[in-house]
Amino acid sequence: MAELAALADPKTREVNAKHGDDHGVNLGRLRALAKRLRTQQDLACRLWATEDSAARLLALLICRPKAFGRDELDAMLREARTPKVHDWLVNYVVKKNPHAEELRVAWSADPDPVVASAGWALTTERVAKRPEGLDLAGLLDVIESEMKDAPDRLQWAMNHTLAQIGIEHSEHRGRAIDIGERLEVLKDYPTSPGCTSPFAPVWISEMVRRRNDT
Repeated sequence: MAELAALADPKTREVNAKHGDDHGVNLGRLRALAKRLRTQQDLACRLWATEDSAARLLALLICRPKAFGRDELDAMLREARTPKVHDWLVNYVVKKNPHAEELRVAWSADPDPVVASAGWALTTERVAKRPEGLDLAGLLDVIESEMKDAPDRLQWAMNHTLAQIGIEHSEHRGRAIDIGERLEVLKDYPTSPGCTSPFAPVWISEMVRRRNDT
């Protein structure tokens, strides 16, 4: 904890605060520390218990993802209220855990929009890598009816699923683009030069174009 505190930088903290995060540690330095520590499940659990965001990010880098039980991960997600801790927990731990599919189903239906956004993030992963058994048309129905008025983080996750369906599944591409055009979610999102807009119709079209060019 002392080493993490020494790595904290006020300017980094100020930038992170704009994105809803509450730590000031450069992530490159955090990853270097994790590389030095290597996998240590017990230490990871103790770091998580501190409730400090930088410590929790480090914990997610040195833990054993398959070592957590379903209820442990559910509790951890509900405690992970800052965006970066939430994202790393889902992407670095839950996706590698044998309970991922069970949690995807449960979280997607959760009344807490932040928890539900984790379910949609896991759904996006399945759309891309293991779509068998998913009702893609049904997912588009839900997105069409709920995404426009969803809270920011849930809306972002649903939009990612929408784009992924359009990118990966040509039979649903036209409808996915149409939904995006009608709902206009993230249409005016500021995008840096050279980056792809998160507006689903543009995102889908650009990714399909790149694939066709290779």
